[in-house]
Amino acid sequence: MKNMIPPALFYTLVVSLGGFIFGFDASVISGAIGFISDQYQLTSWQQGFVVSSPTLGGLFATLFAGIVSDAIGRRKTLILIAALFVISAAASALAQGYWMLVIARFIGGMAFCSLMVAPMYIAEISLPEHRGKLVSINQLNIVLGFSVSYFSNYCLLQWAQSDAVWVDTLALNEHLWRWMLGLELIPAVCWLVLLFVIPRSPRWLLMQRLEDEAEFVATKLFSAQQMEQQLRSMRASLQQQVPPLKVRIKKVFGRKLRFALMIGLLVAVAQQITGINVIFFYAPTIFEQSGVGTNTAFAQAVWIGVVNVIFTIVAMLSIDRYGRKPLLLFGLSGIAVSMAMCTWGFNQATYQLEQKALTQLSTVVPAEVITNLEPMASISFDNDVAFKEALAKHLSEQQLQSHQSVIMAQSITMNATLVLVGITLFVAAFAVSLGPVMWVMFSEIFPNEVRAVAISVVTVINNGVSFLVQLVFPWELAKYGAAMTFAIYGVFALLSLLLVWRYLPETKGKSLEQLELDLSCNRNQA
Repeated sequence: MKNMIPPALFYTLVVSLGGFIFGFDASVISGAIGFISDQYQLTSWQQGFVVSSPTLGGLFATLFAGIVSDAIGRRKTLILIAALFVISAAASALAQGYWMLVIARFIGGMAFCSLMVAPMYIAEISLPEHRGKLVSINQLNIVLGFSVSYFSNYCLLQWAQSDAVWVDTLALNEHLWRWMLGLELIPAVCWLVLLFVIPRSPRWLLMQRLEDEAEFVATKLFSAQQMEQQLRSMRASLQQQVPPLKVRIKKVFGRKLRFALMIGLLVAVAQQITGINVIFFYAPTIFEQSGVGTNTAFAQAVWIGVVNVIFTIVAMLSIDRYGRKPLLLFGLSGIAVSMAMCTWGFNQATYQLEQKALTQLSTVVPAEVITNLEPMASISFDNDVAFKEALAKHLSEQQLQSHQSVIMAQSITMNATLVLVGITLFVAAFAVSLGPVMWVMFSEIFPNEVRAVAISVVTVINNGVSFLVQLVFPWELAKYGAAMTFAIYGVFALLSLLLVWRYLPETKGKSLEQLELDLSCNRNQA
């Protein structure tokens, strides 16, 4: 296969398989969390912690990923990451209890630092004119992982509801969420094996003064003319010995890199504070809030995954043509509009359990639940918070968790299509902008000698914001309702749009060494 495609592309495809596993691992919980919550009777905070615990693990690992990748190399670091994915997938599927599941997912989250190591490796084996497209392949694999997880969750749900003999044999219905989480073992093991065929990064090899191996790897990656130019450029940026870790950390926060660090932090925070991982990790839950029911919610999540893939491909074709900043401005504008649509859709919703709805519910929920709900008949509620509070007064916590989705579907009156269109627009806008552009820029804006440490810093902030957003979402939804939650994300999108327009520089088409010169001083540039 390596003889059929350019080596740089082949190595990129191998490394970016980690992005696929990340996408699958991160979003497969969207289908499993409801069943896990029913089995272990989780509170809203516990649900949020199950979903967000991998991000907490990623935050912890990212603190050290840059240091480790500088010490042992990008390739060995990726192999360790793949091993963590394998351990986590097996432990999650076999988890016995809430805390074991949280710990298993935390371990898998430590592998999320692949999101910083993989783009770093890809950027270091790429020509400047191809770097944006190649780094974006990692993002494409991430969204493919999202899409496949949504599709596999939907298929497993449909199979579990069938009467096929093999369903009982595999205990699919009884252990549905375990099968959802356990499927990750297949791509994780494949990635672990494939990583042993890629070479070490030539830039890292030069940092370690391994000149002969660096030249050998460069002959695989570049033509004779390109090799000489690339090696000369790499050596020029590494004329001085790589400084100790303390010195590199000090440089990252020093005046010379203040502007580059500010840009990295701006993009890192904007990517998560606008709510993307709430959409990805809670997609079926959000769609159930619009009253479409569990099966339709899972099907709509599959659609979201497809849209994500399509517009990530659009971004890959556009990022080196139109540049990073135009895509970010376009995407953040789309996110703000989409959140406004979702806010309006949920704000106009009303909730009422009429007698006809109770009759229909009696065919799918226990009679005791119907009896408890009868005092609510014909009472109208103008927001989801008030309706859920009323449900909580009439139903036990277990009854509410087990049957809330179907009760919502029978009681809500709203424009569910508007919410679906809004979420679809959000995903499309993110996929063409913040999704791929952030990782491309992270791999570009920091000098070679401190790149790994600097990317660790901004990725830690990215993961920290992501963790908080995911953790508070179930509580936020219960406390303030869907309309207010989406309005908050929309405000953050508008604020991010203004800051990107004012401060973000363009980086397309420039060598890593040229960008180092351009961003090395504390400049006020738009």
